[in-house]
Amino acid sequence: MIRDLRKYSRQTGIRLAAGALLLLFILGDGLIYLIYGAGPALMGLVCLLGGMVPVVLVLLVLVLLDWITKRANPD
Repeated sequence: MIRDLRKYSRQTGIRLAAGALLLLFILGDGLIYLIYGAGPALMGLVCLLGGMVPVVLVLLVLVLLDWITKRANPD
């Protein structure tokens, strides 16, 4: 049985990142809601989303560069 360790590693990294984001948004913003109320929780959500914009932009650039590299060098 052959195992693709690169695929497994990529899949594990994606699952860890998704879990961290879920914890941050659900648990973090949920605690803000429980302690301070709905208004601050909404502002916390806006701040979390605003902080994610640069991360998403960097990831998009990296995916685009990977796509360009694979098209230019189809080895």
